[in-house]
Amino acid sequence: MTRRVVVTGLGSISGLGTTVVDFWSSLSAGRSAIGPLADIAKGTKIAVGAVVPNFSPELFFSSEQLPLLDRFSQFAVIAAREALADAGLTVGDDAVTRAAAIIGTGCGGKQTDEETYARLYKEQKDRAHPLTIPKGMPSAAASMVSMHLGISGPVFSVTSACASGAHAAAQGRMMIQSGLVDVALVGGADAPFTYGLLKAWEALRVVSNDTCRPFCKDRTGMVLGEGSGMLVLESEEHAARRGARIYAELAGCGMSSDAGHITRPSVNGIARAMSSALENAGLAPDAVDYVNAHGTATLANDPAETAALHRVFGNHASSLSVCSTKSMHGHALGASSALELIATVLAVHNNLVPPTANFTEPDEDCDLNYVPNQAREQQVDVAISNSFAFGGLNVVLAIKSFPQVSS
Repeated sequence: MTRRVVVTGLGSISGLGTTVVDFWSSLSAGRSAIGPLADIAKGTKIAVGAVVPNFSPELFFSSEQLPLLDRFSQFAVIAAREALADAGLTVGDDAVTRAAAIIGTGCGGKQTDEETYARLYKEQKDRAHPLTIPKGMPSAAASMVSMHLGISGPVFSVTSACASGAHAAAQGRMMIQSGLVDVALVGGADAPFTYGLLKAWEALRVVSNDTCRPFCKDRTGMVLGEGSGMLVLESEEHAARRGARIYAELAGCGMSSDAGHITRPSVNGIARAMSSALENAGLAPDAVDYVNAHGTATLANDPAETAALHRVFGNHASSLSVCSTKSMHGHALGASSALELIATVLAVHNNLVPPTANFTEPDEDCDLNYVPNQAREQQVDVAISNSFAFGGLNVVLAIKSFPQVSS
């Protein structure tokens, strides 16, 4: 019999605040963290983003710890600490020591890279900082989470652009189902607000200069965010044995690759991932109540995702509540799919669907119920979280309320 995998702990840091309470409170109220970037974006054409407010790393780390922690690693450790505490686990517990940690990132330690390049090419120094490699490598966040939390089971990074956090969650679920581990800390972290990276996004011409309006006729593109989302996954048996509070079941995952264009989404690839997730979870399409959409507010993504939802759900598509929380926390790249998974878990746990903020008038090719501007109280027994990355890498995760009667 396949082991059921449940969610017992949540942690987040984003433009919406430094805790899950901040995160869910803002989502429930439809409050957007998107605002002017000011000096952060000096020299670029990118005007707005969702930055972690009033962030002081010294409040979270000692002066001895900080030299080894890139900003994305700081976010990962902060969210991981919260998720572990939320699950009722502490450093030194056997369950924590033996756990897995899989951390996704789209960019890795860009702050460290940027500081190094400025030192070498702008300041004309002839030496890099000796800790540049271990601080900036993409796996640094996973290593730092392992060291700060005492996790000595399987630990590694996943990098698949915007789907990284979701791929990490899917990997953690499979490791628990296989019996390799009983507990997995999964999620993603990214910190993209550096000059070089902002100039790179500027060159892509997909970033909005006012705000993020997913599925709207007047949408002007995505808005970058930063932060980290972390979840503690456990086998149902392990969680029950220690009397853990269970938020929901991570019931299924579907993954696909478009094997096509590097940036243009494929309706076929998106639909395959959603169908695979439902099949993996043993769910009929009409069992789904809520979809946390990828919803980037780009011209290409929103109609493609809408078309795929119609293809997979048929007549039931019009009954779905669909929202994009990127309208509030921005597109935090590798962390986005983890933050959105947390939002999906909390929607199921609280029977409350967050809104799509900043909503104006729907696009003619986006004709579903996008929960405009105000959260909706409704029964949410089953939900899916969609994540579609550059390179055509798609992940869909299915969440069920708990307890559920096993099929």
